[in-house]
Amino acid sequence: MLKDCSQGADSIDIRKATVGDYDAISDVMFDAVRNGRSEYTEEQRRAWVSQPRNGTSWTERLESQTILVAIRAGQIVGFMSLAANGYIDFAFIRPSAQGTGVFRPLYEAIEKLAQRNEETRLWVHASLMAQPAFDAMGFTITKKETVEIGDQTLDRFEMEKLISIDC
Repeated sequence: MLKDCSQGADSIDIRKATVGDYDAISDVMFDAVRNGRSEYTEEQRRAWVSQPRNGTSWTERLESQTILVAIRAGQIVGFMSLAANGYIDFAFIRPSAQGTGVFRPLYEAIEKLAQRNEETRLWVHASLMAQPAFDAMGFTITKKETVEIGDQTLDRFEMEKLISIDC
């Protein structure tokens, strides 16, 4: 266990994901994109995540980075990942857990991992919903982007945060 953010019965545990978590991680991502609060249209959300992810390419993508999961009441309620060069590839919180203090401890654990890996910069492609959360963690927008997924276009932000390496 990496971190225990005790809040009584609602404590959040942060730990490294295992292969056995990949289906739950996929479900959290699907739930967050398709059922969470969103500034994207239903068509954009469907293009982004048409169904829960699975299969070899999904497994390979997850195995190429470090995935941390947030556990509350025995369930994965969020996850965040650290890929090569300080890139945060995934950051998703289940809609029922959004606004309940899950994002911060996940991010803090990722930042500590990056510091141990001697990264001096974290960066992310943040959705319209994730941008305020990353902003609150000290990230700044480096550019606004529009990406095409199928016949849909989605706005997002490239953001970065310079971090110091722990001694």
